[in-house]
Amino acid sequence: MTARPQTARTVGFKPGERNVFFHILTACNLSCRHCYINASQHGTETLSAATVIDWLRLFARPEEPSNLILLGGEPTLHPDLPSIIRAAKSMRFAVTVDTNGYLFHDFLNRVTPKELDYLSFSLDGPDAAVNDPIRGENSFAVCTENLRKAVGKGFRTSVIYTVSSLNIDHLHRMPRLLKSLGVKRFFIQVIGLRGKPAADKKEGEVVWQVDPDHWLRVVPPVAAEAAELGLHVTYPKVFLEPGEVFECAANVAENYFVFPNGRVYQCPLCEDYPIHAFRIENNRLVRHEGINEDRFFPLTIPEGCVMNKLLQPDNIDYRADGTPRHRISCCLLKQEIIPQSANKNNE
Repeated sequence: MTARPQTARTVGFKPGERNVFFHILTACNLSCRHCYINASQHGTETLSAATVIDWLRLFARPEEPSNLILLGGEPTLHPDLPSIIRAAKSMRFAVTVDTNGYLFHDFLNRVTPKELDYLSFSLDGPDAAVNDPIRGENSFAVCTENLRKAVGKGFRTSVIYTVSSLNIDHLHRMPRLLKSLGVKRFFIQVIGLRGKPAADKKEGEVVWQVDPDHWLRVVPPVAAEAAELGLHVTYPKVFLEPGEVFECAANVAENYFVFPNGRVYQCPLCEDYPIHAFRIENNRLVRHEGINEDRFFPLTIPEGCVMNKLLQPDNIDYRADGTPRHRISCCLLKQEIIPQSANKNNE
């Protein structure tokens, strides 16, 4: 008897959960076409290790663990990244490093698998022909080579694939590639209109986004196939089901998106604008004065996400009667499929 394909479950926000997305620098060796870093809004600084550690203390909770994702730019360009990871672990952070795969400063030999919870690689295609025009020449070969090395050394690895109009029709080829590389987790992301994609939209150069029907036709089946191959898959909910209640992560959990110029956002959709809820000033987390992102989180509208409606209104299609065809979920709401093998092993 053939087993039924696994279906995704929506991962509800956990009250009080804390996730810190910390951009320790904005420099990068690549110039990805869909990069969301915006120097005019995020700065160009590389924070010293001492400053990073001071700022981490603002978000650490000694009584319970929090999640920390170290980002850039390319975070392994920071020469002191290993010491930052060790300091974060001493503060009870579960630490993930998001990398483009180049792994500078002999990173794999300066950190042990026990010191890092996950090493997450970005790939936007199943081969160089798809990936490299988006991320840069030779980036596929370098990333997959270093991913193999990381797996061989015992690091827990994941891959992030940012779905856009340029690569969605190649997503179905990713599960078998990741299986062959020994990857354990697969994160499928949706392209955001921030940074370069936002500029492209204004200038009419590239239509990055995927229409709802295309997304729903492709992404859930690929996620189910990846789970059948033993991968733990996570992807954004994006569209709410009829009758499903909208919930904003900022009203339930604690999510902080920290940039090296001291801006701290709660919603990633807002990062192209100076409407951050907090800022770091003299090693203190203080509220940013004015009408900022946090003033909008409690609002309820038929379209679902208020910030999406305000900042990316072209994402929403309407019926003839003026009601939205799809309601947009919070961009942090995820769906997940845990492979049956992991369930059996209580992973």
